[in-house]
Amino acid sequence: MILIDDIIVSDQIVEEYFHCDLSKCKGVCCVEGETGAPLEDEELPLLKSLYPLIKKYLTEEGKGAIRKQGYFVKGKKGNYNTPLVDGKACAYIHYENGIAKCGIEKAYEEGEITFQKPLSCHLYPIRVTATGEMQFVNYDEWEICNAACDLGKMKKLPLYKFLKAPLIRKFGKETYEALEASAEHLSKDVTR
Repeated sequence: MILIDDIIVSDQIVEEYFHCDLSKCKGVCCVEGETGAPLEDEELPLLKSLYPLIKKYLTEEGKGAIRKQGYFVKGKKGNYNTPLVDGKACAYIHYENGIAKCGIEKAYEEGEITFQKPLSCHLYPIRVTATGEMQFVNYDEWEICNAACDLGKMKKLPLYKFLKAPLIRKFGKETYEALEASAEHLSKDVTR
């Protein structure tokens, strides 16, 4: 484990290799799962206010799920998630050439909004949980990402480097640089 202030980072974040391979997985992480994407409190009003600009990028089923359930739903633990279509796909899904992508991100890429997508989606397969003052940064290992692990190994791209932008978005540049320094230090220890 790596400790940076009040953040505990799993060693897997620096040891595992990863690079999304959408041509192989088809974005199935947006389609399968038990709940929608976890949302930060500040993202809730954003989803509501940006929905008129996002909705044209969503499937009809997704728009129907949002009309029925709302822009977000309350989870069992009191947290909020994106709604799901029939308990499966995220309601904010968008398809391009048979690949599931984020409709919110599509609106962002088209320059219609400045919010890229929910932070939990941007960070995936990293999951951040909090207990009191401490935040835990873990790798959510899921077999649907095996192709991403293979591609990451081929490119020699550690998970923390692949997810540099969302890690900086979540924790700030200074924390990311501390993580990078710790990873380099661990790498040197392993090669000795």
